[in-house]
Amino acid sequence: MPKAVATPDPTSGAKPARAPKPVATLPDATTAALDEALVQLEAGARSWPHLTLDQRARLFDRLHVTTAAVAEEWADVAATSKDLEQGHPLRGEEWLSGPYAAIVALDAYRATLRTLARGGNPLDGVKTDAAPGDRVRAHVFPASPVDGVILSGYTGEMWFRPGVSLDEIRRGAGLGQLTPTESGGIGLVLGAGNVTSIPVLDVLYELLAHNRVVLLKVNPTQDALVPVFERALAPLIEPGYLRIVRGGGEVGAHLANHPRIAHVHITGAAPTFDAIVWGTGAQATRRKRENRPVLKKPITAELGGVSPIIVVPGRWSDADLRYQAEHVVTMRLYNSGHNCIAGQVVILSSDWPQRDAFLAEVRRAYEAAPRRSVWYPRGDEKLAVAASDYPDAARCADGTRLLVETGPDDAGAIESTEYFAPVLGVVSLPGSGQEFLDRAVEHANDALAGTLGANVLIDPETQGALGDAFERAMERLRYGTISINSWTAFGFLTPALAWGGFPGATTQDVQSGIGIVHNALLLDHVERSVTRGPFRPFPRSLAPRALRASGGRAFSMLPKPPWFVTSRTGTEVSAGFTRLRIDGNYAAFAPVLLKAFRA
Repeated sequence: MPKAVATPDPTSGAKPARAPKPVATLPDATTAALDEALVQLEAGARSWPHLTLDQRARLFDRLHVTTAAVAEEWADVAATSKDLEQGHPLRGEEWLSGPYAAIVALDAYRATLRTLARGGNPLDGVKTDAAPGDRVRAHVFPASPVDGVILSGYTGEMWFRPGVSLDEIRRGAGLGQLTPTESGGIGLVLGAGNVTSIPVLDVLYELLAHNRVVLLKVNPTQDALVPVFERALAPLIEPGYLRIVRGGGEVGAHLANHPRIAHVHITGAAPTFDAIVWGTGAQATRRKRENRPVLKKPITAELGGVSPIIVVPGRWSDADLRYQAEHVVTMRLYNSGHNCIAGQVVILSSDWPQRDAFLAEVRRAYEAAPRRSVWYPRGDEKLAVAASDYPDAARCADGTRLLVETGPDDAGAIESTEYFAPVLGVVSLPGSGQEFLDRAVEHANDALAGTLGANVLIDPETQGALGDAFERAMERLRYGTISINSWTAFGFLTPALAWGGFPGATTQDVQSGIGIVHNALLLDHVERSVTRGPFRPFPRSLAPRALRASGGRAFSMLPKPPWFVTSRTGTEVSAGFTRLRIDGNYAAFAPVLLKAFRA
């Protein structure tokens, strides 16, 4: 069965809310300002190759300082723009997905530059071994003592494409920084509108992976953050390596086709991608069929999709059911559901004796999670479309959240449309153990739109019983990030991991996008990222039976991760995590740990 293709709905995805209209004539003043920005970037593109690797590392030292200086304002402006007033329990989301993500990425890139500058390899000191299917795997997280302190129990791996040797991977490690004197010209980044670190992270990857200076067009939803971005990224703006502009789809279309732009990168929706590549109107379908793109330059993209949450049946305690239900609800409701990796379809076993008990906990957590607005443009319309698609869906939280239970034959839109709103589906398949897991993997691969991220929840006892067959099932799961007992957002926030759709997409069948970003070790031949987390939080992570089943890997110090929407101290802990990454002050972090234990 072919992979499902997302319904061509221009409101889905992260950016922008609508596919661009046919290119409009811009005001002369706007065109002149854009041209001037590009002239300045051309000068920057000539200057960038003259910086040594050591100078680039010191430039990232400055970026750490300037970003740290605006971190609190960044989180505050972002939270306010999303209708999270002072004191709202979910304001911590904007610390983690904004300045935290930027700071850890800056530091990771800086470390890679320093390694290359002294003649080392980014994989020096990184454990590598074999993954299923003739693959090499690199264990890139945790990478430092602070990783182990604040995120104990979480790990991250890079899996490389089948048949690629470790020697080949090491030779390619460094990407553009292996040839730092070669300019990649000017790249256009069409920034996402939902998560505030995305535009910044995309800029950094363009600069280092490809030696391209960048023109960043922010999404209108982030206009309020432009002054913050300008101060955070001043060390790139001053020498002409970055320019930031505002504007809607017409500005993006004008820039994408500008002769001074060498490459385009977009985080957004497939209809927007198609409009850029193939144009709009009646001729676009014919151009796509005949492979006659209107865009005459390379483009990469991250485009979201319908993310599965595969729940492998086991014998769970009441506390397990409750905790993992809150985990599922977090995957859906973080950022009010306006995430390209929001979990959308829970895949359960219809033969699991605890299925009904688990669903009861999911409904409870879905209803009880803190209220917030559906803030993204046209998000309310997306919610209304889902309500129309599924008139029998349960309406939770005063009708602002939908829970859809359906069988695989009747699932329909919940599996083919990225709703980008608080809509959670539940699909049940028969089987237990390995039989169920294999069936769920096949269903996720074939029935759900997109290939960006997949989540798998499994208790350590069941995983231990499945043994190597579990890893082989993960190898067959065709997603760019696979998160086992963690959420794919952890992969997004971990800079050493790559972020993007599963390889194989094309401009004619773009799926969840083309290419990758983040990837702070600048590794080539990447196929996917795999994250693993603790099935049980502290102190239940100390249970001897669980530790034995997982070989000791189940331990975690976190009672509840601060990104859980049910965390009572999420804002204070997320801010504390960010400040520790900024200054490394463990004494100041000690009270934050105490607050984490009261989550």
